Amino acid sequence: MPETQPAFTLDSITQRIFEVRGQRVMLDADLAALYGVETGDLIQAVKRNHERFPGSFMFQVSSEEWASLKSQIVMSKKGRGGRRFAPYAFTEHGALMLSSVLNSKRATEISILIINAFVWLRQSIPAYKELAAKIAELEAAVGRHDAALGGIIEALHALILPPDKETRRIGY
Repeated sequence: MPETQPAFTLDSITQRIFEVRGQRVMLDADLAALYGVETGDLIQAVKRNHERFPGSFMFQVSSEEWASLKSQIVMSKKGRGGRRFAPYAFTEHGALMLSSVLNSKRATEISILIINAFVWLRQSIPAYKELAAKIAELEAAVGRHDAALGGIIEALHALILPPDKETRRIGY
């Protein structure tokens, strides 16, 4: 009976894209899971074809970058099957190059999904920036109105609430 492969969606792939050194990248373990190979096997294939992976396609993350990434990713505890070395990060081009190194039907299908995910992120960023600018503009407008409304509410409270000190009665 053939093994069924997990279905990957654009959303499930975009959640595996991180920003490191100002570049959007995918980590070796995530790519290995997508391509259906062991992480060690993926790294070994890359090392056998190192000329296809210049620094602009792939790099190993520093210990500081790895610590930052671990805070974003659920990781196993040290000594319980965790990684022994910092992962490799693959840019969009490096992830695409992996499909030619792994050379399988699944690798081709997954590389198309990965490229679509990177393209979707690239196209959606300007829309998010525009939305963020509009939200900031709205917050500033509400902030100005909040200050004015606060002054009106204080004036109303002053009219409604009795004075703090007792006034002296005039007359009988």
